[in-house]
This record gives sequence, structure tokens and C-alpha cells, in this order.
Amino acid sequence: MSSPSEILTTRVDLPGLMRVLGHNLYSTPSVALRELVQNAHDSINRRRIEQADAPAEGRIVVRPDPLAGTLAIEDTGAGLTRDEVVRYLATVGAGYTGRLRAEGRGDGLIGQFGLGFLSAFFVSTRVEVHTTSYQSPDEGWLFASAGGERYSLESAAPRPIGTRVLLHLSDAFRALADPEVCEALLRRYCCLLREPIHIGGPDGDAVNRPPPPWRVAGDLPAVRRTRLALDFARRFERRFDPICTMPIEPTADAPVRGLLWVQDGGTFGTTDNRNVAVFVRGMLVSDDARELLPAWAGFCGGVVESDALVPTASREDLQKDATYDAIAEHLRATLVEQIAALPRTAPAAWRRILLRHNEGLIGAALADDRMFDLLADQLKLPTSEGELTVPAIARRSKGRLHVSLGEGSGYEEVLFRAMQVPVVSGVRYGALPFCQRHAERNGFTVVRLGTRTGDAALFAPAEIEADARARLDALLGRPDQQVVPTRFAPAELPVVLVPDREVALKRRIEQDEADKRISSAILGLARIYTERITDTASSRLYVNLDSPVIRRLLDRDGSAEQAAARIVRALADLMTDRREGLIDVDTGAAFRGLSEALVHLMGPAIEETPS
Repeated sequence: MSSPSEILTTRVDLPGLMRVLGHNLYSTPSVALRELVQNAHDSINRRRIEQADAPAEGRIVVRPDPLAGTLAIEDTGAGLTRDEVVRYLATVGAGYTGRLRAEGRGDGLIGQFGLGFLSAFFVSTRVEVHTTSYQSPDEGWLFASAGGERYSLESAAPRPIGTRVLLHLSDAFRALADPEVCEALLRRYCCLLREPIHIGGPDGDAVNRPPPPWRVAGDLPAVRRTRLALDFARRFERRFDPICTMPIEPTADAPVRGLLWVQDGGTFGTTDNRNVAVFVRGMLVSDDARELLPAWAGFCGGVVESDALVPTASREDLQKDATYDAIAEHLRATLVEQIAALPRTAPAAWRRILLRHNEGLIGAALADDRMFDLLADQLKLPTSEGELTVPAIARRSKGRLHVSLGEGSGYEEVLFRAMQVPVVSGVRYGALPFCQRHAERNGFTVVRLGTRTGDAALFAPAEIEADARARLDALLGRPDQQVVPTRFAPAELPVVLVPDREVALKRRIEQDEADKRISSAILGLARIYTERITDTASSRLYVNLDSPVIRRLLDRDGSAEQAAARIVRALADLMTDRREGLIDVDTGAAFRGLSEALVHLMGPAIEETPS
């Protein structure tokens, strides 16, 4: 028979637990200051909840002492009785705020887990707490501990109602005793707390004043409100100056308020400078909650305040729940709506945004249909004729959007400059899919230059006699190139040499070196496409049958025509961009052929008569 089961109590290694929590719960020592100020703030709110005649406004004073290496945080809150020191301050995971929440009286309180006080031991060799409760104003208590595993508690002279926490900072964290460091941290972490926070003493301005713009009551002049919003954004924007700000208003599904802005810094399409700070119950929880903004908003920042968001235990990140997702969607919609209004409400700012973030906005338009509807006709694409909007390109090319897939400027530049038709650089970020999206919406045609389908739209093959085709092959042909008789404008351009970029893609993929760089799965998918491509010719020489030069070459077969053919061929080679490596051209040979042909056409040299 099996022995009866036993019910045993789980034991806790308190020193080990304190070590893990104290040194691993928080990522930076600056969190200790945040946690202790938050505890002081909650204590003031507790006193206001429980004491009928509590002062209308509390006060928190932070006193850094760089000479002594100490940091003190004083408050005019509820204070602690002896029993409360033992039950809450000296018990890991127990907090008075939890009790008030359970009673339905937790509005305005920040703490949740009863772990914040542990941060004091993270940065200190010794912690002292001198406290007097409003319940027994004639009694004082002094708590002291080194490391948090053991503590002493003794009666002390009463202080003014409230609590004073004194940290004897360890050498590694004495920077927290620097008044400037403390002030900078408080301005960032605690700027949304409602109770005033002072540095050094109760006199002077509180570091968390003025309040954030969305809490400023009353009607302010538009210029004044704009200035307040920009000044507030500058406190949180690490790298750039904000161009303009956009308010966040709460909804039933997304209870959030705050401020968004567009950064004044040039960006590429893939730049991600999203910068979002999140406050929960007035305390900074995360200063890098970039995922609350859409991925396309790499040129935006924001400060968000919402008591509906749920912090993690360390209060340095947020739980990704349904509320988080709803707020993220609300911020996306707010960005779209506010950006849509800028051309009307702030035209100067809008011009600056278009200038600095054109590529980023292309990505935004491709990622978000509403952004595309807003921006489609305003954004510019790089073309052979400079940066142009898609409507301007379509007007100049009669509804066709010609897109070059090459990295350099080859035949496209020569041909289309002659035709005064802009060619979009399809290798630039988002240019090709932006053109395709435009074409789907507006009935344009996208011609992808350098592909067989695209080139066929430009150079329709023309039927000629077999002997004429043979003559063109003999005069102008090259190994690994196909001569294609066609007709195109302008007639003054006799030939165009075009690389087959699809063949080049196939050859690159099938190289052994490509096998090493590309995973077998992706390479297999690519080969499904490239297997359909024949590579009998890596380029095509389109011969313009409307050209007077070509007509003359087909009509006569004299030495002058032979020389003219060499000139035409040399010009085709020299006008081809060799940076892509798709066409093997011997530039020296091309120049020699051109020079020799011109010399032949000029006839024999005139001999000088001896003087």
C-alpha cells in the first residue's frame, strides 16, 4: 500500500529572495528614486482619503547630499504606526495601497505590488525610515536596515506627520546624491504627478510644474497652447526638435490622453526613431513604448497617460493586453487624423514634414490605406527629371509610370530624356510599390523597364525581311545580345542597348556564392520564378527602323555605311550604364571603333607640301 500524502508548507529562502528581487527586479538605479517618490505620493493620497481634516495639498521634498553621500525623501503623507511598519513596510509583497484598492478607495494611488521599497536596498548600504502617523501624532518610529533581510525598529521622537526615508548610498550609486542628477530624473519620471515635488527644500518652484498641456484648464490663446505643447515635447524628445504636436483625446475604448509630435530630423524610409513615454497613474512606466505607434511612424514621438494600462511588477514595462491594443489602434487613428489636418491647420509645418520625411511617408502610405488616401498625390518620387509627384509623372508620360529597376542610369536616361518623359528610380525605397498602388487606384499603367514585359511595351517588335534582319545582325550584333528591330521616338536615336535584368537575377541566384547567402527555402522559391526565364541573351539591342541612319544602313552596303554602323554600335555601348555589371562592354574598344570610323569617313589625310 502507498503511504499517505503529506501536506507541507513551502519554505522561503528570504536572503536569496531579497537578493533576487533587490538586484534583478529593476533595470537601473534611478528607479529607486522613482519608487520612493511614488510611495510618498501614495502616502499623501492615503492621508487625504482617511483623514477628514487632512491638508488640501501635500508636499514631497527630495534632499540630495553629495558630501554625505545620502538621499532623503520626505513627505507630508499619512505616516506609519508601529503595526503598519511591521505589516507593510517590512513585509515583502504587502502594501497599504492594495488594502485601499480592495476597499474601493484606491483612486489616485500608484502602487500595486508592495515591492517598490525594495529598490532602496538596491542602491544603499543602509536605509533609515523616520515616520509619524496621523493616527498617533505624538509617537515616532525609526526603522533601520542594511540589506533588507533584518531590521531594527525603535521608538523615536515624533516628527511632523509623514515619513522621511534616508538612503546611505553605496559607492556605485553616489551619483543619486547629485542635485542636478536628481532634478533631471524627477522632471522625467515624476512630471505628471499631481502633488508638488521640491528639490533641496520646500521653497521655490516644484520640479513637476507646470502640468502637462492636456491638464491645463481654460481657453488659452492658440499660440500659447502651441508653445506649451512644444516645450513639453522637448523634455521627452531625445534626438530631435519637434516640428509640431498633436493632442491625444480619450475615447470609450481607449482611455488615454497625451501628446504626439513629428520630429524635425531627416529620415530614410526604414528609419525608426519612434519615441514614446508612457505614464500610468502619473508615474513614468516606460520611456521606450515605441510599439504603441505604428511601424510606419518612425519619425514620430509621444507622451501617453492612461490609468487603464497595466504595468509589469517592476513598473518598467507594460502588459500587452486588449487595452494596450486598443490604445495602440487609437494612437494610429489619431496620427492619421491629425496629419490629415496639418495642410489646413499648419501649412508651414506640413511643408517641413514633407521635406524631411518624404520617404518615411511613402512607407506610411504603403502600410496604411488611410495614409495613402491622404498622401498619394503629395509625396514625391525620385525620377530622371528630379523629384516629382505621381500625378505630375503621369501627366508627362500620358498615364504611364515608367519605372527603372536598375541601380544606375542607363538606356532609360538617354531615351526618356530625349522624349522628356520622367523615369522613376524603382530601386529607391517604396518607389515601385507606390507606383503600383497608384496605378491600381487611378488606372495608370506601370512599365517596369529592363524586364521583357516592360520593354515590350516600349519597343514593339517590327516585322522586316529576313535579309534585312541578317544585315542588322551582321552590322550591329554581339555575342550574348539579341538584335530587335522596332520603332520608337525620337527617330534621331538609332539604337538602344537594354540589359535583361531578369536574366541577371537568374544568374546571380544560381551562383554558388548565392547558395551560401540565401537560405535553401528562400532560394528554392526564387528558383521557381527564375526557371521560367531563358537566358540565351543577357541584353537586347533595339534598332529604330524609323531612324534615317538605320534606313541608310539597310539601303546601302558601302564602306561609309560600314563605318557608320561601327559608330552606331560604339554609341550604344558608351551610352550603356556599366555600374550594374549586366552588360560586358569594352569601353576602350568602343572608343577605338568610334575614332577609326570617324577617321575613315573623313577620308585620307592631306599630305603637307614641303616648304
